[in-house]
Parts: sequence; structure tokens; C-alpha cells
Amino acid sequence: MHAPHLLHNESPSHLALSWHDARMPESQSADPQRNEEHTDPHIVAGWRHPAELEPPLRADGKRDFRRLFGLLNQPHDALGKWGFRRPVWHLVMRAAPRDKILSDDEWAQIACDVMNRTGLSPYGQEDDAVRWIAVRHGDDHIHIVAMLARQDRQRVRLDFERLKVRKACLAAEERYGLEPTAPGDRTAPRRPSRAEAEKAARRGLGEAPRVTLRRQVTTAAAGAASEREFFARLDAAGVQVRKRFSAKNPGQVTGYAVALPGDAGKDGGPVWFSGGKLAPDLTFPKLSCRWAGPAPRPAARSRQPSRPVRCPQTPLHPPRAGPPPADPRRPADAARSRLHRSHRRRHDV
Repeated sequence: MHAPHLLHNESPSHLALSWHDARMPESQSADPQRNEEHTDPHIVAGWRHPAELEPPLRADGKRDFRRLFGLLNQPHDALGKWGFRRPVWHLVMRAAPRDKILSDDEWAQIACDVMNRTGLSPYGQEDDAVRWIAVRHGDDHIHIVAMLARQDRQRVRLDFERLKVRKACLAAEERYGLEPTAPGDRTAPRRPSRAEAEKAARRGLGEAPRVTLRRQVTTAAAGAASEREFFARLDAAGVQVRKRFSAKNPGQVTGYAVALPGDAGKDGGPVWFSGGKLAPDLTFPKLSCRWAGPAPRPAARSRQPSRPVRCPQTPLHPPRAGPPPADPRRPADAARSRLHRSHRRRHDV
């Protein structure tokens, strides 16, 4: 399951457009080749029961969104100047083509789990958290729209929201037996953006340049045994390479970027991708570790118990100093000696 589109808007009114349109607007589609028909759009979940939030039909057959938008905007309007400039949180969740068709209740559980994991609407705080709805536009995707204003007027926090949404997708895959995707540990290769996919479709390419470059760089890195061989393989594959050198050591390479011939940006120049933009394991430092070989293992430590090291000249615990020996020339010592001798004589008698 993918969450390909997450953005912040100024007003939830854009949702009404896709509710009526026969096809999803291009700005809301992650893949221009998958603009499915919007059949029977309806609310499957929200901060209240879906039946209470569903927009009623007007006499002309269209939906009346005034009450729904008014309820969604109330907490944000109450904040006045303290509200967000772009208060609408909009997420599109889509199942894979080979996944089973989920029911409304299953999509509702997925949406509620997303809102709980992100902290926007934790379980049990529906009357205090943000107001939100989940609209099902087709068999394979839903739209989640939330206003970034809590009903109790506390501050909304969006810490690591994308990572939390990713974890919700992984949980849904495991719960409903959907097609597994990459884990949410930030080690998966970056997917092409919507703009890259649309640009590749306009040019008639089978895949985005990012995907092509990732494959070519991975192939070159797998067969190279040194830095020089790696860049030579990229040059032989027809990939444009731009090296980054160290400021202290001008001859030392510290990074690189690659581009496909003919892939130009708005300024007419090549569109460069660094190794880290292709995949986390294609950065130059990580590739350099491959060529350097495995690090030497540290020496095995002895399992014998450690003993304190004692210096032979200096005892570990020096003896205590005893009383000085008796001196018969001192009056006190002489009297004590006479008393001791007289005591011994009486004892012997």
C-alpha cells in the first residue's frame, strides 16, 4: 500500500471538485496512467460517524458541501490569527493493482489507524483532536482530509508524519494480506516524484530517469573493484558524471552526481542525481567502504579474570605503624617496667 501524495492546502474546497469530476484531477494523481473513474465517492470515516458527515444531495443532483466545510473549518476559524496559513492536511492512500478490493470498513480502519499514529486524532480523543474525513473515490484509493486545528485549541504537532504514515501502510499490508512494500526505516530507494513520472510519460520513456540511473549505478558499483573502475563503467554506460572534490585535498573525491543525456531541467542543463538521492547504499562513502574491503577484526579478548598488578617493591597494603619500643631511660617507661616485673614475681610465688 502506498501513500503517494501528502500535502498541505489552504482550503478543503478542492475536495469537492474531485467529488463531482468524472476523473481525478491530474494534480491529485500519483501516476498519470492510473486516472481511474471516480465511482460513487462517499465518506467512509471521520471524527464523527460517516452518516452524520455525508453531504446531502441538492435538487440539481449535486452535493451540498456547505455544512461539511463549515464543521471542518470551525476549530481553525476559532484560532484566528494563530491558525496555520495552510491548515489542510491531505493524504491519498492507494492499494496496489494486484491487491484485493478492500471494503468500506477496512478502508475506515486504515484511515483511523493513520490518524492515530500521526497523532492528529488519537483513539479516544475524537472530540478534542482535529476534525477529519476519509473519502473513498474508487475501489483502490481513499483521500484523507484533516484541518490542522484541534478542537481543544491545543497545538497540532506533525513530527515525522511521513514516517508514521509509512508505518500505518505497513501495518495495513500485514493485517489485510496486501502486497508488501519497502519498510519505513529510511533505507529504501527513493521513488520518482509525480513530476518525474509525468515528465517521463510526456517524453515517451518507459520509466523515470531516477530509476534508470539507479539501475546503472548499482550495476557499475557491483562490478567495480576500485573508484577508478566505478567511474569508468559509468562512462562506458553513457552516464554523465560530475565529481565533487575535497576542499582540503583537491585530488580526493568526496561525492558524485549522475545524469542521463537528454534529461534537461527548466534551465536547459542536465538534471543531476547524487548517489544518496538514488539509494542510501549508493553514496560515495558507502561505496568507498566496499572497495576498501572489510575492516580488520579486533583482537579477541582473554576470558581469564583480571588480577591486580602488584609492584614487588611497594606492598599493596602497607602495615600499620605500631607503638614505639619502650625506652628504660624515660621515667614513664622505667616505672612501667618495674610494675611489670613486680607483677610477674607475685604471680610466680
